[in-house]
Amino acid sequence: MTDDRHTAPSSLTGVDTRPLRQQIADALQAAILGGEFKPGAALVETDIAARLGVSRAPVREALQLLASSHLVETIPYRGTTVRRLTAADVEEVYSLRTLLETFALRRAMACDAGETGRVLRACCDAMAASAAAGDWSRLSMEDERFHEGLIEMADHGLLRHAWRDLNMRVRQIMALRNLQNDDTMTIVYNHLPIVDAVEAGDVERAVRGLEQHIATAADLVAVLDGEESGSTDPGPLPAAG
Repeated sequence: MTDDRHTAPSSLTGVDTRPLRQQIADALQAAILGGEFKPGAALVETDIAARLGVSRAPVREALQLLASSHLVETIPYRGTTVRRLTAADVEEVYSLRTLLETFALRRAMACDAGETGRVLRACCDAMAASAAAGDWSRLSMEDERFHEGLIEMADHGLLRHAWRDLNMRVRQIMALRNLQNDDTMTIVYNHLPIVDAVEAGDVERAVRGLEQHIATAADLVAVLDGEESGSTDPGPLPAAG
């Protein structure tokens, strides 16, 4: 009798069973949060369907899913666009973000300042490697991981829930903010004072550094007040799966 316990893993594992509309919604969300589709950019069903090789029906359903999360908006006779960000939007998101992240930082350092410093330093090192390689996508991912790490290390269920509701808008603003930086290393340098203070065990200096870092979004507010948002060629979409 053959023992099947050592049989090689099946190549059929990991099949994506999500509905097609959800796969398309996730692909569009990644493009929006990554800054490929900027605020105000038109989302044309026929164009998206052609890019992804699908019919228009699941694209329409995917756009409805994104509308429910306030990433896109549909205006009668004008079509669907990425929801524009106003200065008021950024102020509201970032004022709440400041409260949540500084609370998380204080709590994380109270629980284990040494581990908090190690995790954040590792994130900074990964950001530096991505910046040196000119990999904007990876850099944005590591930037996001730095801030989500703070939330996770606070070990606070309600905080995680509140952050999930806010995080999508934070990610969109962070992506747009990062695209304004010609020098990728600037993004890394903006995080270092926070990590240095955490490693030194100086809670108040760490909190001040975090507040100052988050406040750099004020630069984006000025841009949003004065620019005409939009995109004629957003580039290729991520695969819908």
